Amino acid sequence: MSEVNTMPMIQLTLPEGVLDADTRASLRTTLAATLLRWEGAPDNAFFRSLAWCLIDEVDPSAFGSPEDDLPRFRVDVTVPQGALSDRRKAGLIEEVTRDVSAAAELGDADSLRVWVLIHEQPEGTWGAAGNVIRFEELRAVAAASKDKP
Repeated sequence: MSEVNTMPMIQLTLPEGVLDADTRASLRTTLAATLLRWEGAPDNAFFRSLAWCLIDEVDPSAFGSPEDDLPRFRVDVTVPQGALSDRRKAGLIEEVTRDVSAAAELGDADSLRVWVLIHEQPEGTWGAAGNVIRFEELRAVAAASKDKP
């Protein structure tokens, strides 16, 4: 396979109206960059174009805690199995929590309202453009990209 057509995805679910349009747009870019950095992917146009980020706003009455009306934030991160070491997972969770907290203007005491769930996609179960994408293929393309100026 000469070209990789997939990369990790990050999805933020939050109650509608918590973030304005400019903040959502900025956060979408930030979250994708954070994910690529912790995966060790090159910071270039090719890999940025493959980093998908979805911000999903839902009805406030359908998402939250029965304890209070404070907004909750769930970040689902899907990566190929083996893409993140335990250290990288911890760093990703910490930074994504900071990214979302800053965008939503949450203080440290509110960080428990930001959940980050990492979903590792087993080898052979991720595909794009009609092809199964293998982690080693992603790794090879990333390594080749790092060598280019």
